[in-house]
Amino acid sequence: MYGSESGTVPEDLERTAFRRAEKKYKLYYEDTYKSSKKKRKPKPVDLSEVLDFNSILESYYQNVELPQGVVPIRCGFDRPVFSLENRPGFYFIPGALSVKEQCQWIKESLTSFPQPPNRTNHNAFYGPINDLFIAANERKVLVADGGSNSECDPSVSNGDVHGWKFFEEYEVSSKGSTCKSVSASVLLRKLRWSTLGLQFDWSKRNYDVSLPHKKIPDTLCQLAKRLATPAMPLGEEFQPEGAIVNYFGPGDMLGGHLDDMEADWSKPIVSMSLGCKAIFLLGGKHREDPPIAMFLRSGDVVLMAGEARECFHGVPRIFTDGENDEIVTLERQFSQEEDISVLEYIRSSRININIRQVY
Repeated sequence: MYGSESGTVPEDLERTAFRRAEKKYKLYYEDTYKSSKKKRKPKPVDLSEVLDFNSILESYYQNVELPQGVVPIRCGFDRPVFSLENRPGFYFIPGALSVKEQCQWIKESLTSFPQPPNRTNHNAFYGPINDLFIAANERKVLVADGGSNSECDPSVSNGDVHGWKFFEEYEVSSKGSTCKSVSASVLLRKLRWSTLGLQFDWSKRNYDVSLPHKKIPDTLCQLAKRLATPAMPLGEEFQPEGAIVNYFGPGDMLGGHLDDMEADWSKPIVSMSLGCKAIFLLGGKHREDPPIAMFLRSGDVVLMAGEARECFHGVPRIFTDGENDEIVTLERQFSQEEDISVLEYIRSSRININIRQVY
């Protein structure tokens, strides 16, 4: 009533349907904890409308009726694949990756995939960084190289980058605060993406074939080819040429977007979820189309091909609390392998590897 009199529009009405869904599921904290030193408490969120493909898979095995619009696909794949009637070209494969496969690709995402010449979000400021995960575990500090006349003498260093070098923590402390520096552990937590194969230029939003790169590891290529099968045109084989690895920490989100820079949209994007559980929003061809919310758990795989490539999608929320993150099997596996550093990282993180055929 007051809005019509003042000529203003309520804030929610100004948002698109996709933006309203992002706001609904985004992580917010209780106001009472803002100034408290106690652990902040997340505000409760209504998850009753979120599709749960774990439950759908159980219903499928028990011959129970599936939710309206969810259709099992018979494609000769080695496990159940589901599609959505109103989103042609979208496929969901619950638990497609074994626990060992999940652990393998989590470790690769932290140790191998950010290695130069692969580019990361840190390149723009720090240049290529070697062995970031190792440096973070060794509590090293990245220090600006001020040249030989600087108090920041880089004569004793490990893993140099253009203009920056890693030092032991005690070495930096002894030099005082005369140098620009950042701890490797902070950089690891601020790692948001790395690129494999053909390198994606985020500033131009296209693939730059002139940038140095390594081919996607063959093991990952073979896995992607197998996973892509349900979404591939008959008689064709998926050709992995580029991949983007996204890293999510507590409170991180990925806004609604399109992946539209590849030449042939009939070929799928193969998206592998690792680590903490997330909410995935699959919208329509316009931001005004109400999106479908669904849970993504570690080991789930999503394929988007054809018309689904034109759908806005994003990740408004990851769950990093012990009650909802659903990573018990991962924790058990990493504990058995005594890989404590990876375990500590993934307890509060999600990794997504999405693989593309570029041409």
